Amino acid sequence: MELSFDLVVLGAGSGGLAAAKRAASYGARVAIVEGDRVGGTCVIRGCVPKKLLVYGAQARHQLADAPAYGLKLDSIQSDVPELLRRVRAEVDRLNTLHLGFLEKAGVTLISGWGRFTGPQSIGVSNERGGALSNEVSGSRLLVAVGGRPVRPQIPGIEKTWVSDDMFDLQDVPPSVVVVGAGFIACEFACILRGLGVSVTQVVRGPRLLRGFDGELATAVLDGMQESGIEVLFGQTVTAVEGETGDLLVQLSDGTSRACGGVLMATGRRPWLQNLGLDQAGISVEAGHIEVDSNSCTSVPHIYAVGDVTDRVNLTPVAIDEGRAFADSAFGTRHRCVDHDLVASAVFSDPELATVGLSEEAAIERFGAEGVVVHRARFRSMSRALPATGPRCLLKLVLEKESHRVLGCHMVGEHAAEIIQMAAIAVGMGATKDDFDRTMALHPSVSEEFVTM
Repeated sequence: MELSFDLVVLGAGSGGLAAAKRAASYGARVAIVEGDRVGGTCVIRGCVPKKLLVYGAQARHQLADAPAYGLKLDSIQSDVPELLRRVRAEVDRLNTLHLGFLEKAGVTLISGWGRFTGPQSIGVSNERGGALSNEVSGSRLLVAVGGRPVRPQIPGIEKTWVSDDMFDLQDVPPSVVVVGAGFIACEFACILRGLGVSVTQVVRGPRLLRGFDGELATAVLDGMQESGIEVLFGQTVTAVEGETGDLLVQLSDGTSRACGGVLMATGRRPWLQNLGLDQAGISVEAGHIEVDSNSCTSVPHIYAVGDVTDRVNLTPVAIDEGRAFADSAFGTRHRCVDHDLVASAVFSDPELATVGLSEEAAIERFGAEGVVVHRARFRSMSRALPATGPRCLLKLVLEKESHRVLGCHMVGEHAAEIIQMAAIAVGMGATKDDFDRTMALHPSVSEEFVTM
């Protein structure tokens, strides 16, 4: 095997794969080092399998609505183990596809765990932090190893799951305690509830989804509580007792909750352990690799993209960072990623999607007198006959003087699909007048954005 390359990439996740294939397309000799399966968090244990479980939960909701549309169904048997098996099979299929994509691109895949042994060399071992079995060098090196879930240090933590574990379950227990307030906690709480599980969500602070627009977070909470999820604010888990399937969760107020499983969705951090960053002289700040606008680290020929840099930790961002690096380093055009306007979604039930400034962020930047908010809150037509389910919330945040749309936000069905298109308009500097001039597509949920 050739041991010297133009580019060596650590990590075959979204950012690393994007960079490796793009660099190879410019004629660079590229190797990518990965000790796990190819595809990274998104494909193997994140966005993709999670969204498939969201669809599984939604299918149960649709069956529950069937009588409202005149459909009389015989008894329906729920086979969650079969759903989980099918999700894993799809992940296996995608993993195989990504292996083929690398081969087609001419990228050399080196199986093993990589770590720096010097400023331009990567050692490879069969286990993370183990004895080296190989070493490769590169004119440029890219770190794209992503992040990992955080486990709080409490008694009994070994009895709990993190998000990675959820896709390896053979079945789900009748009741689960979900710990956390972020998008991963909310999404899994809704998935589990949709699959028929009794869910209690424990939240340390006073609200869900910190960092998102507060009004939207409240709308999501309303829908979650309506579905039967119990949300406990101002609480932490102090200990987990018992055995798998029969656990007792001790809470900070002295009460406890019995359950069959505990999901710790308390955040993620860049995965810096056993990378040998000090061997290459790479600067680490506040637990992440510090990079400039070109994704360059403190060492001029070493770069980093994706969650390991802790900038905007989303799959499309990591992909664009990887491609921008390759375009600049090996292609004919230099470009930087714009992290200021990134659409994001929470695949909870109800779904949340957003682009631009929240109402709170807009007021902080322009002042309360410089911001105008338009909103519409209603029950969508799809919920008219069942007469149940959460209400939609659509919201435009404007700069008062120019009427420019600073933020476009939605909670409701197909929110992510709708906001993806709205992001184009917001990115082009659209004003409320531009939205108003756009003819509505009726009847639809999204027409409220051009009629409110």
